[in-house]
Amino acid sequence: MTDVEVKLETHGQTRQTLSPICFQVQHFGSSHRVKMQSLLLLVLCAGLRFASSDIHQHNIQTLMDNVVVVRVPYAHGSMVEVPLTCGDTYEHKDVFWKKNGEELTPALQGNQITVLVKEMKAGNYSCHLSSSGEHLNYTLILVQLEPDNRTVILEWNSPEEGHIHCSAVNYKGSFHCTWKKTQHRSHAAVLLIKASRYLDEISCVVDADGSGIQCQDVDCPYKEENNPIHLTIYMHSYSRLEAYTKSFYLREIVRPEKLPNLHISSGQVFSWAYPDTWEKPRTFFSLHFHVKVVHSGQSCNSDKIILDTKTEETKYDVNIKSKKYVFCVRAQDKYAQGPWSQWSQCIVNKTEVNCQLL
Repeated sequence: MTDVEVKLETHGQTRQTLSPICFQVQHFGSSHRVKMQSLLLLVLCAGLRFASSDIHQHNIQTLMDNVVVVRVPYAHGSMVEVPLTCGDTYEHKDVFWKKNGEELTPALQGNQITVLVKEMKAGNYSCHLSSSGEHLNYTLILVQLEPDNRTVILEWNSPEEGHIHCSAVNYKGSFHCTWKKTQHRSHAAVLLIKASRYLDEISCVVDADGSGIQCQDVDCPYKEENNPIHLTIYMHSYSRLEAYTKSFYLREIVRPEKLPNLHISSGQVFSWAYPDTWEKPRTFFSLHFHVKVVHSGQSCNSDKIILDTKTEETKYDVNIKSKKYVFCVRAQDKYAQGPWSQWSQCIVNKTEVNCQLL
């Protein structure tokens, strides 16, 4: 009988022992059946060995100062060892660690430690001086699911918008993005914003209520957009991290404000003005207008239409017989043809006219 030694080359090292249940396979004769059974056993053992080493295969990255992200393909059953360091300054100090402000049992001591993150049970690990309890440093560990980054924090808007809606009132580079949190993740918060156009970073500030961001791109409004804006918003809920991305050109999200100074002059001629926030000169940044007349008591979005047309003038003569109707008008960039503004309207009831912004 001859022993068959099995070796696997893994990460440049030779492994002779695959797992506790794997052993040397011996030939008991030369039958084809015995050889096939031996080969099958070797394949199964190799699979088990690689599966048991999966704890070392996960992706650990530093997202920002004091924040480490563990990326795993699934939450259930995952276990990841994460090395932590309090800091080079504290190499010879008597250091102990807390998790989410509470001491660990058993205690973790030393400047450099390794913690085991099971499933989504990560958290904020802080290091302290044993003598006084003085806070020295911390590392926030978050878990992100990959490869498809399954999301539960923000609500889905539409295939066109995704989870985030962005808009601007002109081409000066300022834009606003909003989102809506799901019912059970209302406590979630923005951790980090990354916004850029090609090689230039774009500054953003989170709204006070946490439901959006205000950003400022420094590109001149007269400059042609050759590169889109790229936006990534990192949201965290407890130890869960989700990244939401969006790319767009400013011309795709510019939406004029409601048309001001809507009024009726002589007869049934309605007039309005360009929004004060719209770009100048108007010959270069031209708007065109959607004029719509609907039956009395209907909204401007109604399909009960009396008249529906477009014009480039800032006035329109309504030539209809009805004396009771709703006059509606909205604006759009004539050339980029991005989103329409919201409706402005006048409610006409015979000789009484009430013009208002919706």
